Amino acid sequence: MSVVKINVLTVSAEMRDELERRFSGRAGLVESADGFEGFELLRPVEGTDRYLVYTKWASEEDFQRWTESQSFQRGHAQAAKEAAGDAATGHGHGHGHGGPASSGAELWSFEVVQSASPKKA
Repeated sequence: MSVVKINVLTVSAEMRDELERRFSGRAGLVESADGFEGFELLRPVEGTDRYLVYTKWASEEDFQRWTESQSFQRGHAQAAKEAAGDAATGHGHGHGHGGPASSGAELWSFEVVQSASPKKA
């Protein structure tokens, strides 16, 4: 049974572009992970400042292996390095580029019990 992990990130309006840039810079790191089935970064459009990072996995074990992998560690280390570099060049918190892009995060976990896909012609 597939599992879905949703990382809920609270992001201020001035940090949205930075968050999206950081995720673009990490593109390709998760796609080759065993059991990986999908990823989406969902931008809020009204009434909230919370981004959703949606990933789908073949199993809980596959997700756990990914979080313990070198690729996962590299991706998060790269994001931290970019944040530190931005701060060092004067693009710190006051300019919306250094430090964490989100002010809060929580992880939601779900099992897929029903699913639908478009019918193929």
